[in-house]
Amino acid sequence: MPSINHYNKYQSPLSERYASKEMCFIFSDQHKFSTWRKLWIALAEAQQELGLRTITSDQIDEMRRFQDTINFDTAKVYERKLRHDVMSHIHAYGEQCPKARPIIHLGATSAYVQDNTDLIQMKEGLHMVLAKLVNIVSVLSNQAVKYKDLATLSFTHFQPAQPTTLGKRICLWTQDYIFDIEEIETKIRGLRFHGVKGTTGTQASFLSLFHNDAEKVKRLDELVTKKMGFDSYYPVTGQTYSRKIDSQIAFGLTGIAQSSHKFSNDMRLLQHLKEVEEPFGEEQIGSSAMAYKRNPMRCERIAALARYVLCNCLNPAFTAASQWFERTLDDSANKRISVPEAFLAIDGILNIVLNVASGFSVYPAVINRHLADELPFMVTENILMEAVNAGGDRQELHERIRKHAMEATRRIKEAGDKNDLLERVAQDPSFSRIKSKLKEISDPIKLIGRAPQQVEEFINEIADPLLKRNNHLLNKKLIPALHV
Repeated sequence: MPSINHYNKYQSPLSERYASKEMCFIFSDQHKFSTWRKLWIALAEAQQELGLRTITSDQIDEMRRFQDTINFDTAKVYERKLRHDVMSHIHAYGEQCPKARPIIHLGATSAYVQDNTDLIQMKEGLHMVLAKLVNIVSVLSNQAVKYKDLATLSFTHFQPAQPTTLGKRICLWTQDYIFDIEEIETKIRGLRFHGVKGTTGTQASFLSLFHNDAEKVKRLDELVTKKMGFDSYYPVTGQTYSRKIDSQIAFGLTGIAQSSHKFSNDMRLLQHLKEVEEPFGEEQIGSSAMAYKRNPMRCERIAALARYVLCNCLNPAFTAASQWFERTLDDSANKRISVPEAFLAIDGILNIVLNVASGFSVYPAVINRHLADELPFMVTENILMEAVNAGGDRQELHERIRKHAMEATRRIKEAGDKNDLLERVAQDPSFSRIKSKLKEISDPIKLIGRAPQQVEEFINEIADPLLKRNNHLLNKKLIPALHV
């Protein structure tokens, strides 16, 4: 149980309510400082492998024993005195590893552990984001196939337009997430290691350490990079890697926020129409006052978090723009907040999207009723063409349909009547030659174009190959485990 003090200080809703425990761990102090220690171990190992005799195997073994056992309280004591987080952890680690104390952080600057850890955390975060995106595409693809033939009103300007199918609409959401997958995959492939660069990026300290052997210094960079799981490092840096990397990652995450906000908006509007509804728990309360309400709170939460991510991406952008020469420290406080919280917010968004996409309800009867209400207006051109083909005068018929449509519209708006346009046309002698065809002409299936075929083609040619390529990321446990 949390202590009373837990409730006496601000707790971030991102970690307390929205993000998964796995994403929170990636940006936790435990993971961060354990990674610092892994970096110090990798540096010492590589230096020893390259012939630095001052480093012994006993020292490295001692460092490994305490890699994950962080003496946080000791580090806090040092930080209050030293006002320097890296040095405080060097001293705390040194207390646990007295043999290794003289060689911890040898030749390195603070950015060695800070920047390389940031890159490791972002890489791990991107992989987690990618996995959830792939699962979303899988879920939405199944829904698209399920509803590929269900005719529904489409909307332009949120006004009724030519029918589509629900499956086709779902493909629009799915395609946006596929664009996001492609962007995140590109970001993962392009992410490199900061490496071992020294105080201003020149590697001067390491050149001195290896008695001006430039090849060994280059090899040191390569060895540590490989040990930490990266294929390549940035060839030139200042004291830090370019802060444009953070900005590019943040903007990649905003693409997911855009897709999710669009998805949530469409779902909220459909729920207003009572055509589609997000999951609703048996004991869930929609409103504290209006007991009947089933508010789309999950999709509203998606929209809220998405707006946060969209705004937050400006922080890394301003930080990248405002760095001076080889580095300034005005990035640090902002970066500590903006980068982890971008990942936590996106993780929270994707958790809810997975939940909604896998469990929304569809009400075909309501969809059909709305379609029937608007369909007569949409088939007027088809009626006109059939009547002309049957020998009628196009201009006279057009005027007759126009008058019937205006009267039907008036009755709908003023009296709340149902749309009786088709009945009016059927009773008009001008259309007697095609009266028997009116039911066939007004079949909504004839108005949805190639929507069902487009769904099949999209799933077979785009979604399925992507899912096959990422089959190892599909995880059915992701969805039931969600807490929203």
